[in-house]
Amino acid sequence: MVRKLIILLTTILMACSAPKKCCSQTYGIEDVKKMLKFSTFYAAVNGGTSLSDVDVFSVDNGLSTSTVSTPYDYNFTIGLRKIARFGYENKAQTFYDGTESNYSDAATVGKIRGVEYLFEVDYKRQEGVDYMDQHHFIRFSSDDGCPSELCVNFFALKVEYLEDGFADIKYFEASERYRHRKSKNLSWNIGLTHRLAEPYGYNALDEWMLDNGNIHYTYLALQEGYEVNVYSNEYYSPAGELVATSAEVWEAVVIPQVLADYTQKKRNELKKLIQHSLVMGFDYYKYSKSNWLHAWGSLMPWHYNDGSEFSYHNYVDGQWYDYSFGLIYGIKQSKQLGYFVEGKYNKYWNREWYDFKIGMNYTIF
Repeated sequence: MVRKLIILLTTILMACSAPKKCCSQTYGIEDVKKMLKFSTFYAAVNGGTSLSDVDVFSVDNGLSTSTVSTPYDYNFTIGLRKIARFGYENKAQTFYDGTESNYSDAATVGKIRGVEYLFEVDYKRQEGVDYMDQHHFIRFSSDDGCPSELCVNFFALKVEYLEDGFADIKYFEASERYRHRKSKNLSWNIGLTHRLAEPYGYNALDEWMLDNGNIHYTYLALQEGYEVNVYSNEYYSPAGELVATSAEVWEAVVIPQVLADYTQKKRNELKKLIQHSLVMGFDYYKYSKSNWLHAWGSLMPWHYNDGSEFSYHNYVDGQWYDYSFGLIYGIKQSKQLGYFVEGKYNKYWNREWYDFKIGMNYTIF
């Protein structure tokens, strides 16, 4: 269903952006070439040293030393992008290498009218942890005064898939919004957004909680296939491996992993949920060579409750606020001195992820 929805929305976007033709004409290879014109395909591998080796000492059976090594960090990136740069964005590097941080990609409205897109996948290892990031979106921005009857004025549409392995967030989102241009630099928008994600808010351990706040962790471990010999103080994994020889090691080392594995298993068993929400927001962009400001934001104050068992409404007792915003500000105080502030912040289903940077440049003549 998700694949069909993406194909449908992509087709609509392509049709909106392509030059309008009469009904007897069809779209072909030339239209695809126009869509890909000025886009950039890139692939790169980045790597470096991770945490230094750590020596671990033990005196259980005389002094012994072991070394814990962390493998090197790496980032393999592959992507395709066609996004018009705003005035403050200078292409400082000759090539895209996957390490770029373009905060403006999160904006609702692009710099130009028509379709922009980004498809990027990152396979990473950081401090010994492997994970994957994905960010794909197709963004369509209409403009006022389109002469064709088939044009849709005052309209913005964005289809996006985001997976941030480090922040443990993953969702698909499509939004369609009516835009009202308050001035040359400011526009307001309102519309609907539809998000497909796992049922955030669900806690698989709730059914194991006792009235005193503790948890039946040993019973849970037994259910998951672990075995406990209380007479010999031996604890075995579902594969029959001896994992602990004391209650202290069992509770401090094994049980946390049991709970983590169980929680992840239950999360994977649940079906994805579609959340329909009202969304309103703004976009502001003003640029000059000496100073610039680009800001955007979205607020979802109301969410449709379909009454499902794992609806997020059940975990917050009603409605809640989801929101995101971004800011890019820079000023050149003089030929020598300049300041900048850039960042974005997201909060969906009470999960937060953000990036920011702030600094100054001073050129010594």
